[in-house]
Amino acid sequence: MNTLNRILILEDEKLNADRLQRLILKIRPQTEILGVLSSVTKAENWLNEHESPDLIMMDIQLSDGLSFELFNRVAISCPVIFTTAHDEYAIKAFKYNSIDYLLKPIEEEPLAAAFVKFEQSKQQSQTPLLEKLMAQMLPKSYRTRFLLPFRDGYRKINVEDIAFFYSHLNINYAHLFKEEEVVVPQTLETLEQELDPKEFFRVNRQYIVHVNAIEKVHNYFNGKLKLQLKNCNDDEILVSRTKAPLFKTWLDY
Repeated sequence: MNTLNRILILEDEKLNADRLQRLILKIRPQTEILGVLSSVTKAENWLNEHESPDLIMMDIQLSDGLSFELFNRVAISCPVIFTTAHDEYAIKAFKYNSIDYLLKPIEEEPLAAAFVKFEQSKQQSQTPLLEKLMAQMLPKSYRTRFLLPFRDGYRKINVEDIAFFYSHLNINYAHLFKEEEVVVPQTLETLEQELDPKEFFRVNRQYIVHVNAIEKVHNYFNGKLKLQLKNCNDDEILVSRTKAPLFKTWLDY
């Protein structure tokens, strides 16, 4: 069982830091707060010069960057409870870990529950949670080009030159703005994950379209939408009634 006697706070906003200190001392009056540090650099220096605390309350966004960077600079042997103002739905996946993740403004009840959870658990590695948090918080890199077989070599096609992707008879195609089509090896499911969602939308099971390829949007039967794409007059491309509101929001942003 972990003991909770000494806590280090990483927080760059004074009001949040003061609130957190008051709550900690209200819940656990005997706890010693070792310090309140506002930056990754200050935290690195402190951890290099002092004995490890029992627990670190770590804000995600500090004055000089994301606190994740601290894990690349210094060995952190104690558990961490992350705090952030980010949306509550983004953090539900982490509630099953022994290290907790609290939404600002911090409230007394979830903080007390996090302390109990900390004390009842065995100390575990931060790595699995940290990797999940970094994947959630850091900008994601999306595909920018394809290298495809062409004649006796290869051909590079930039994603920005592709008007839409579609599937036909289990073969997947990229339709270029210059009215040329090429076969791509990726499935539409894979492409949906690899393409920037600001630029591409999976309108139905057969089509992923680029925002610049959409020429007109027509109302259709039973709440559906019918798309008219540039250089594509052959197929009837429909957006389902359930996807239509999301599609209109995406197109309007």
